[in-house]
Amino acid sequence: MLETAVIIRDKTRLEQLIERFNSKAQAKFYIERSGSSFDFYEKEHEKFYQELNSLTSGLKDILKTKVIFRDFLPTYIFTESEVVVAIGQDGLIANTAKYLKGQSLAGVNPDSESYDGVLLPFNSKSVIPAIKGAIKGQVNTKTVSLAKATLNDGQELLAFNDFYIGAKSHVSSRYKITFKGESEVQSSSGIIISTQAGSTGWLSSVLNMAYNVGSHFGVNLPHSSLDLNQKSSELIFTVREPFASVVSQTNIGFGKINKEESLIVESRMSENGVIFSDGVENDFLTFNTGSQVKITIASQTVDLLM
Repeated sequence: MLETAVIIRDKTRLEQLIERFNSKAQAKFYIERSGSSFDFYEKEHEKFYQELNSLTSGLKDILKTKVIFRDFLPTYIFTESEVVVAIGQDGLIANTAKYLKGQSLAGVNPDSESYDGVLLPFNSKSVIPAIKGAIKGQVNTKTVSLAKATLNDGQELLAFNDFYIGAKSHVSSRYKITFKGESEVQSSSGIIISTQAGSTGWLSSVLNMAYNVGSHFGVNLPHSSLDLNQKSSELIFTVREPFASVVSQTNIGFGKINKEESLIVESRMSENGVIFSDGVENDFLTFNTGSQVKITIASQTVDLLM
């Protein structure tokens, strides 16, 4: 039985600026001195809080309510009696989902004029009937598969959108990659592994780059991740900017990983090798020489309220 609605939020850009400069006045001075408009940040902040207050007020009429900042997600323990509501950009859904253990998750778009909201089907008003339905057990959900990275020392990391494997700075990532029985040593800008839910994010950017290059030479390449016909039970990996040399190859650059398959990557980096998920660089696995990672589809799934 649902008893509590947990609202997940991030700090607004105005709040982050005030934290950085110690006061709103100093933040305003810095922004305006650089030639930018401080009004933009104030209006964005006000709009977010209008939606947050509306959401909180609506939920308090039907459930106990608590608000958690995204920074506390790794240490917060969710219970079976909670339904989770994330209000923010799409990335907040990805950051929240991998910490859930069966709880339903609803995404609220606080500013539909600024955010695409691919994973945010609700606003602060329309989400209330969906939560009421969840309380009654009448839910309309979409089940999303996650990706899992398992190191040879037993450490694991989940991804809702995507994994990045490579160097954490702008230097060449060096590793040995194995897929479908084929192996080669590579030097690249890292590997991106995307779930279906994350295909409109980082993977889409890689496709845009490839499409622009291909168009220049008259080559017809997919312009959208939708053209890849990726299933929810598949992961797609792509190697970014692979470099061919006497010691590095470029033959394994793109592929689909189904439930029966895996992608194996062995680090050849003496330092600064990392694996992080969903764009959160401070939540990572160290991936230096001696580390090997196996990328698979996770058994854990997430139910998104629709």
